[in-house]
Amino acid sequence: MTDPELPRLVLPGDYLGAAEEFLPGRGTYEYGGRIYASLLGAPSIDPGDRTVRVEPRNGIPEVQEGDLVYARVDELKTAMAVCTVLGTSTSRRAVPGAPEGTVHISKAKDGYTETLAGEFAVGDVLVARVLQAHPGIKLSTAQAPLGVVAARCQLCHALLTLGAKEAVCPRCGHREQRKFAKGPLPPPSGAHGPDGR
Repeated sequence: MTDPELPRLVLPGDYLGAAEEFLPGRGTYEYGGRIYASLLGAPSIDPGDRTVRVEPRNGIPEVQEGDLVYARVDELKTAMAVCTVLGTSTSRRAVPGAPEGTVHISKAKDGYTETLAGEFAVGDVLVARVLQAHPGIKLSTAQAPLGVVAARCQLCHALLTLGAKEAVCPRCGHREQRKFAKGPLPPPSGAHGPDGR
Protein backbone atom coordinates (compact mmCIF):
# COMPACT_ATOMS: atom_id res chain seq x y z
CA MET A 1 0.00 0.00 0.00
CA THR A 2 1.40 3.41 -0.91
CA ASP A 3 0.70 6.26 1.47
CA PRO A 4 -0.65 9.32 -0.38
CA GLU A 5 1.68 11.56 1.65
CA LEU A 6 4.83 9.71 0.55
CA PRO A 7 6.61 10.55 -2.70
CA ARG A 8 6.56 7.93 -5.48
CA LEU A 9 10.35 7.71 -5.53
CA VAL A 10 12.89 8.45 -2.82
CA LEU A 11 16.67 8.77 -2.73
CA PRO A 12 19.01 7.58 0.04
CA GLY A 13 18.73 10.05 2.93
CA ASP A 14 15.24 11.28 2.09
CA TYR A 15 13.05 11.84 5.15
CA LEU A 16 10.10 9.42 5.44
CA GLY A 17 8.57 10.13 8.85
CA ALA A 18 8.98 10.30 12.59
CA ALA A 19 9.93 7.22 14.61
CA GLU A 20 6.95 7.91 16.92
CA GLU A 21 4.60 7.54 13.96
CA PHE A 22 6.22 4.67 12.00
CA LEU A 23 8.50 1.69 12.46
CA PRO A 24 11.59 1.51 10.24
CA GLY A 25 11.43 -1.40 7.80
CA ARG A 26 13.43 -2.76 4.89
CA GLY A 27 15.26 -0.07 2.93
CA THR A 28 15.11 2.50 5.76
CA TYR A 29 17.06 3.53 8.84
CA GLU A 30 16.33 5.55 11.95
CA TYR A 31 18.49 8.43 13.10
CA GLY A 32 17.66 10.92 15.84
CA GLY A 33 14.01 9.82 16.04
CA ARG A 34 13.50 10.26 12.28
CA ILE A 35 13.23 7.59 9.57
CA TYR A 36 15.13 7.97 6.29
CA ALA A 37 15.39 6.01 3.06
CA SER A 38 18.58 3.97 2.76
CA LEU A 39 18.22 3.30 -0.97
CA LEU A 40 16.66 4.47 -4.21
CA GLY A 41 13.14 3.10 -4.50
CA ALA A 42 9.42 3.32 -3.91
CA PRO A 43 8.28 3.92 -0.31
CA SER A 44 5.22 2.27 1.20
CA ILE A 45 3.55 1.90 4.58
CA ASP A 46 2.14 -1.34 5.97
CA PRO A 47 -1.23 -0.29 7.47
CA GLY A 48 -1.20 -3.27 9.86
CA ASP A 49 1.92 -2.43 11.86
CA ARG A 50 2.69 1.09 10.48
CA THR A 51 6.07 -0.03 9.13
CA VAL A 52 7.55 2.19 6.43
CA ARG A 53 9.60 0.38 3.76
CA VAL A 54 11.42 1.25 0.56
CA GLU A 55 11.36 -1.28 -2.26
CA PRO A 56 14.55 -0.93 -4.29
CA ARG A 57 14.23 0.43 -7.83
CA ASN A 58 16.93 -1.87 -9.20
CA GLY A 59 17.41 -4.20 -6.30
CA ILE A 60 18.95 -7.65 -6.39
CA PRO A 61 16.12 -10.03 -7.33
CA GLU A 62 15.07 -12.57 -4.73
CA VAL A 63 13.08 -15.68 -5.59
CA GLN A 64 9.88 -15.77 -3.55
CA GLU A 65 6.84 -18.04 -3.48
CA GLY A 66 4.35 -17.04 -6.18
CA ASP A 67 6.96 -15.36 -8.42
CA LEU A 68 7.27 -16.08 -12.11
CA VAL A 69 10.84 -16.98 -13.04
CA TYR A 70 12.86 -17.87 -16.10
CA ALA A 71 14.81 -21.11 -15.73
CA ARG A 72 17.09 -23.18 -17.95
CA VAL A 73 16.65 -26.99 -17.97
CA ASP A 74 20.01 -28.56 -17.08
CA GLU A 75 19.03 -32.20 -16.50
CA LEU A 76 16.00 -34.44 -16.96
CA LYS A 77 15.47 -37.18 -14.40
CA THR A 78 12.69 -39.74 -14.18
CA ALA A 79 10.49 -37.64 -11.91
CA MET A 80 11.87 -34.11 -12.21
CA ALA A 81 13.60 -31.52 -14.36
CA VAL A 82 16.59 -29.88 -12.69
CA CYS A 83 16.89 -26.21 -13.69
CA THR A 84 19.00 -23.13 -13.10
CA VAL A 85 16.88 -20.12 -12.13
CA LEU A 86 18.06 -17.28 -14.38
CA GLY A 87 15.84 -14.38 -13.33
CA THR A 88 12.42 -13.20 -12.25
CA SER A 89 9.73 -11.78 -14.54
CA THR A 90 9.82 -8.47 -12.66
CA SER A 91 13.57 -7.74 -12.86
CA ARG A 92 16.11 -7.36 -15.64
CA ARG A 93 18.88 -8.53 -13.32
CA ALA A 94 19.98 -12.14 -12.93
CA VAL A 95 19.21 -13.97 -9.70
CA PRO A 96 22.52 -14.05 -7.77
CA GLY A 97 24.19 -17.41 -7.34
CA ALA A 98 22.21 -19.04 -10.20
CA PRO A 99 20.12 -21.13 -7.75
CA GLU A 100 18.84 -24.57 -8.65
CA GLY A 101 15.14 -25.26 -9.00
CA THR A 102 13.15 -28.37 -9.87
CA VAL A 103 9.94 -29.07 -11.77
CA HIS A 104 8.35 -32.30 -10.52
CA ILE A 105 6.70 -34.43 -13.20
CA SER A 106 3.29 -33.81 -11.59
CA LYS A 107 3.79 -30.02 -11.98
CA ALA A 108 4.98 -30.03 -15.61
CA LYS A 109 1.50 -29.71 -17.14
CA ASP A 110 -2.16 -29.92 -16.21
CA GLY A 111 -3.05 -33.62 -16.39
CA TYR A 112 -1.05 -36.84 -16.57
CA THR A 113 2.56 -36.70 -17.74
CA GLU A 114 4.12 -40.01 -18.70
CA THR A 115 7.66 -38.71 -19.18
CA LEU A 116 9.33 -35.33 -18.86
CA ALA A 117 11.22 -35.96 -22.11
CA GLY A 118 7.97 -35.17 -23.94
CA GLU A 119 7.62 -31.82 -22.15
CA PHE A 120 11.13 -30.37 -21.89
CA ALA A 121 14.65 -30.88 -23.25
CA VAL A 122 18.03 -29.98 -21.79
CA GLY A 123 18.82 -26.38 -22.68
CA ASP A 124 15.18 -25.24 -22.89
CA VAL A 125 14.30 -21.95 -21.20
CA LEU A 126 11.08 -22.08 -19.19
CA VAL A 127 8.84 -19.54 -17.57
CA ALA A 128 7.58 -21.14 -14.35
CA ARG A 129 5.73 -20.35 -11.13
CA VAL A 130 7.63 -20.66 -7.82
CA LEU A 131 5.68 -23.03 -5.56
CA GLN A 132 8.30 -23.05 -2.80
CA ALA A 133 11.34 -20.80 -2.37
CA HIS A 134 12.96 -22.30 0.73
CA PRO A 135 14.81 -24.49 1.54
CA GLY A 136 14.83 -25.59 -2.14
CA ILE A 137 13.12 -23.92 -5.11
CA LYS A 138 10.17 -25.90 -6.47
CA LEU A 139 8.65 -24.80 -9.77
CA SER A 140 5.49 -25.45 -11.77
CA THR A 141 4.68 -25.02 -15.46
CA ALA A 142 1.21 -26.55 -15.10
CA GLN A 143 -0.75 -23.38 -15.97
CA ALA A 144 -1.36 -23.01 -19.72
CA PRO A 145 0.55 -19.70 -20.06
CA LEU A 146 3.66 -21.29 -18.50
CA GLY A 147 6.21 -23.60 -20.12
CA VAL A 148 9.00 -23.49 -22.69
CA VAL A 149 9.69 -20.04 -24.18
CA ALA A 150 12.95 -20.85 -26.00
CA ALA A 151 14.22 -24.20 -27.29
CA ARG A 152 16.94 -25.54 -29.56
CA CYS A 153 16.68 -28.33 -32.11
CA GLN A 154 17.86 -31.63 -30.66
CA LEU A 155 19.53 -32.49 -34.00
CA CYS A 156 21.32 -29.33 -35.18
CA HIS A 157 20.94 -27.00 -32.16
CA ALA A 158 19.36 -24.14 -34.12
CA LEU A 159 16.79 -22.05 -32.25
CA LEU A 160 13.35 -23.57 -32.88
CA THR A 161 10.45 -21.60 -34.30
CA LEU A 162 7.54 -22.15 -31.93
CA GLY A 163 4.23 -23.04 -33.57
CA ALA A 164 0.73 -23.61 -32.23
CA LYS A 165 1.21 -27.35 -31.59
CA GLU A 166 4.88 -28.04 -32.23
CA ALA A 167 8.22 -26.40 -32.90
CA VAL A 168 9.98 -26.52 -36.26
CA CYS A 169 13.69 -26.14 -36.84
CA PRO A 170 14.26 -23.48 -39.55
CA ARG A 171 17.63 -25.05 -40.41
CA CYS A 172 16.95 -28.78 -40.74
CA GLY A 173 13.13 -28.96 -40.67
CA HIS A 174 13.03 -31.26 -37.62
CA ARG A 175 9.76 -31.04 -35.65
CA GLU A 176 9.63 -31.33 -31.86
CA GLN A 177 7.02 -31.39 -29.12
CA ARG A 178 7.30 -29.44 -25.87
CA LYS A 179 5.08 -28.03 -23.13
CA PHE A 180 5.17 -24.56 -24.67
CA ALA A 181 4.09 -21.38 -22.91
CA LYS A 182 0.82 -20.15 -24.45
CA GLY A 183 -0.86 -16.78 -24.18
CA PRO A 184 -0.03 -13.84 -21.93
CA LEU A 185 1.75 -14.52 -18.67
CA PRO A 186 -0.33 -14.45 -15.48
CA PRO A 187 0.46 -11.86 -12.80
CA PRO A 188 3.64 -12.61 -10.79
CA SER A 189 1.80 -13.72 -7.66
CA GLY A 190 -1.59 -14.27 -6.07
CA ALA A 191 -3.27 -15.76 -9.12
CA HIS A 192 -2.61 -19.43 -8.59
CA GLY A 193 -4.90 -21.81 -6.79
CA PRO A 194 -4.36 -23.73 -3.56
CA ASP A 195 -2.63 -26.58 -5.40
CA GLY A 196 0.01 -24.17 -6.70
CA ARG A 197 -1.05 -24.41 -10.32
